[in-house]
Amino acid sequence: MKILYVHERFGALAGAEANAYITAEELGKRGWETGLLHGPPTGKNEEGWRRVFPARRLVEAADPAGATRRMLEEFAPDIVYVHKMASLSVLRALVESRKPLARMVHDHDIYCMRSYRYNYFTRRICRRPVSPYCLFPCLAFIARNRQGGFPIRFLSYREKLEEVALNRRFDRMVAATTYMRDELILNGFDPKRIEIHAPVPRPGDPNVRSSFSDRNLILYAGQIIRGKGVDVLLRTLARVRKPFECVILGDGNHRPYCEKLTRKLGLNDRVHFKGYVPQEQLKEHYRECSVVALSSVWPEPFAAIGLEVMRYALPVVAFDAGGIRDWLHDGHNGFLVPWMDVAAYARRIEQLLEDKALARRMGEAGLKLVSERYDFHRYIADLDRMFRQIIRERAEAPPGK
Repeated sequence: MKILYVHERFGALAGAEANAYITAEELGKRGWETGLLHGPPTGKNEEGWRRVFPARRLVEAADPAGATRRMLEEFAPDIVYVHKMASLSVLRALVESRKPLARMVHDHDIYCMRSYRYNYFTRRICRRPVSPYCLFPCLAFIARNRQGGFPIRFLSYREKLEEVALNRRFDRMVAATTYMRDELILNGFDPKRIEIHAPVPRPGDPNVRSSFSDRNLILYAGQIIRGKGVDVLLRTLARVRKPFECVILGDGNHRPYCEKLTRKLGLNDRVHFKGYVPQEQLKEHYRECSVVALSSVWPEPFAAIGLEVMRYALPVVAFDAGGIRDWLHDGHNGFLVPWMDVAAYARRIEQLLEDKALARRMGEAGLKLVSERYDFHRYIADLDRMFRQIIRERAEAPPGK
């Protein structure tokens, strides 16, 4: 069997890329031939991607539909698995090919013109489907232009409606959480075509466990963009009276602002920005960590970092935003704090720093939960089953369906 992955980037970057890479690698071990139709390179782990995706084609900006059709003809996949791809030309070509289609819904890009489902200024989470409300009062058709030149660009509401319509024609939409399933249903997707398959990370190293030392290390790992709320985390840490050290791993366009805020809040001797670090270096931080802070204020579709750190028996504190409540159970494997309640967040962090026995118990509860409910090999097996089922359904469907 052949499976064609479609993604807007080539190489490691964030959660979407990590999921595409590990699932393709594991499916390859199960006998699938994997190909990739992709956008620009990231410059990270490209050698690994070339190994996992031996058949590849770049989506040329001048002719994305042509590149798509050529890849479909040359690789001849049995099924196409789209990760992130906003190009309507690519999506149209895929739908017109009548190939079996599945899509992993990593975030809100498909049905939200802003892509992050919350208001940039008020930071309030949106709970509406794509509708004229996106135009007014949301003004979501106005976006920042990160390509240089004029500082803003204009998005098309009509094109967003077409994007939703094209994705509704996919055989399966793969959601990470019940929250994301409900978001798809809210936007008119057929519940019968939605399956929940949480993007489970690989098993952790059983030899790595935290010492929960007096270092009182608080760890943040993820992108440093506004929706991830690192600035909110810093304001939270300014309220913590217990001695601590916080290490922030990752990068993003909000980092300069957050570094400046760190100095303004007088936290620069306790908060350290380390940038992007490879997986092996992450483990060294896990050995000393007392609590993992997940500060997202946008509605997280899943936040896979939570599962990863739970595999190392670490407790998590997070705002109740989006799909996080699917795996973070308040008072069991960490604390789920009311959205944007900085005072409550600070109290919960202090509680775990002061009571290391509680932190250990919650960490172990998280490890038990993730081991029983989020098994990596079962996740890959379920994807394999779903892909083969889609192929069978298409083969058995009446002509023209």
